Amino acid sequence: MNATTADARSATFTAQPRIGQLRRSGDDRMLAGVAGGLARSLGADVTLVRVIIAALVLFTGAGAALYLAAWLLIPADNDDESIAAAWIARRQPIAPWHRRP
Repeated sequence: MNATTADARSATFTAQPRIGQLRRSGDDRMLAGVAGGLARSLGADVTLVRVIIAALVLFTGAGAALYLAAWLLIPADNDDESIAAAWIARRQPIAPWHRRP
């Protein structure tokens, strides 16, 4: 194996987030990819995570709120920032002395 082959292999592996890195899944998604991303991050079966999320939604009032918060706060596989962070960055006011006339 030469340096070019090693670089190509490392690029292939770094394109997909590693276990432990929390990102919403782009491949294993039903709604927003939260369950797929949590399962990958925990190294668990995605079906088990979906069942737990569904139980939280059905039996507690917090399940839907937690899912929505995760959707807004966890970045997707191919994004650098979350939906909430991108929204806040767009809403930053410009100081009056920086505005153009």
